[in-house]
Amino acid sequence: MTSLPAKAGRRCHNAVNPLHSALYFAPDLARELAPYGIEDPSAVYFAGRAAALGRVGPGVVTATFHSFHHALVARHLPAVWELAAPETVLAARLRAADSMLRRLLGEEAAASKEMAEAAELALRAAEGCTRPGRPLYAALSDLPVPEAPHLALWHGASLLREHRGDAHVAVLQHAGLDPMEALVSHTASGRGMSPRWVLATRGWSRRDWEEAQERLRGRGLLDGDGELTEAGTALRKALEEETDRLDAAPYEHLGAAGTERLTELCGAFTGAALASGAFPADLFGKG
Repeated sequence: MTSLPAKAGRRCHNAVNPLHSALYFAPDLARELAPYGIEDPSAVYFAGRAAALGRVGPGVVTATFHSFHHALVARHLPAVWELAAPETVLAARLRAADSMLRRLLGEEAAASKEMAEAAELALRAAEGCTRPGRPLYAALSDLPVPEAPHLALWHGASLLREHRGDAHVAVLQHAGLDPMEALVSHTASGRGMSPRWVLATRGWSRRDWEEAQERLRGRGLLDGDGELTEAGTALRKALEEETDRLDAAPYEHLGAAGTERLTELCGAFTGAALASGAFPADLFGKG
């Protein structure tokens, strides 16, 4: 039985995760990888997120990232490792995180006692994470913790994000949702990426999107207007609740007070990052 308030772990994840994921929308990572010839936005993303796994091919990335068309992944992997080895990309990624956080949050916040406290709490929570069945988290857990507090927090946020993400992929598989169906239903919930962003970044076509909608309608999860039915809404709710259950360990380890404090601290940092334009304005939504 959990000792945490309902959805405390999810609230903490929602506060912490943007501090990690903002890197994939920031110019900093592309700028650091450009000197190596890695300039395509998809190549930048795949290299930056997969580098901890080592010199992997497209199959591993398609499996672990889940929501990308395999053909798009195969267009860039393993070729990207001929331009820059994973170790080179990891160093570039850390430099990019450094410049991004200083730019979005400001030098004072990056060096603040609140930042050091948040880093300590995030890393303590990550001590409760588990490796089996969680390839992206496990790969990151092998990396050293950076010394600077803002980078230690970014590393901790990365660990917590991928720990939950690995669990969520397992939940989607158990629910029988393929990548396109997962994306379409998440967007229909109003909490996912907009169709424009999905189709521009994941390698899927408009036809793929429409065919997934038809499959979801066949299961009674989507109506004729592309909105979730009662059953579809219930399924999306159940997916998040099961992900919460599988991702409870780090927040149980941190405890209720620590989880609440980490949520408070990172909520303030994330709010500042959002105010500084960390994400595109049209990233989320049904339109």
